Amino acid sequence: MARRKKTSLIEDLLDLLALLPWWVCVLLAAIGYVTLHRLAAPLQASDIRAGAVMQTALIHGLATIGQYLVPLLCLTAAALSAWRRRQRKGLVTDVAQARSADALDGMSWREFEMLVGEAFRMRGYRVTETGGGGADGGVDLVLAKGNEKFLVQCKQWKAYKVGVDVVRALFGVMAARGATGGFVVTSGRFTADARDFAQGRNIELIDGPLLFAMIQQARRSQVRADPAAPLAGVATVTEAKAES
Repeated sequence: MARRKKTSLIEDLLDLLALLPWWVCVLLAAIGYVTLHRLAAPLQASDIRAGAVMQTALIHGLATIGQYLVPLLCLTAAALSAWRRRQRKGLVTDVAQARSADALDGMSWREFEMLVGEAFRMRGYRVTETGGGGADGGVDLVLAKGNEKFLVQCKQWKAYKVGVDVVRALFGVMAARGATGGFVVTSGRFTADARDFAQGRNIELIDGPLLFAMIQQARRSQVRADPAAPLAGVATVTEAKAES
């Protein structure tokens, strides 16, 4: 899946921090301020060791700036994390109320990735978003359930089918990282070769109609657990499969 190019180190850090829960970012902001504020306190002559004047002055200068910059960065990431959480919930609601898997087609790669992550959360997995496309072998999500780890690749491809090369690459990363299993999720379809390769290798291929049905089923389970939750427009899994 194509990735948006980062424009600065600050943007990279924000994106990384925003993968954490918002409350963790707030906690990091508080810890960062307290720690750096102490280092930024006015220096006494006894604080400066012989032969370390430049080093002490550098640390003091960085701490003076960092005591405000680090908390600001963490609080911005907290807001971004909370907004993404709300966005994920909204995406699930929109898809759950849709009448067919065509609702997946208009999503950006980022929205699709967030939707897939939320779908697995609804199935009881702990989800870590990695951003994909790096040294992790293109893995977009890491799932955990108990002591087991699963890897996920998301492919927001509508123009053509996902081929066997993608599935084969994920299988190699699974072996390298000791993952129990893996998922390739697409808004489109898979080739016959891709499906044949996945057989017997603990890799589940989830195409657009199946993802749509999975979200509908998980949403209905939530509604049964909480009768006050909205149900309007939610189709059954059987209806979703029939429409696909």
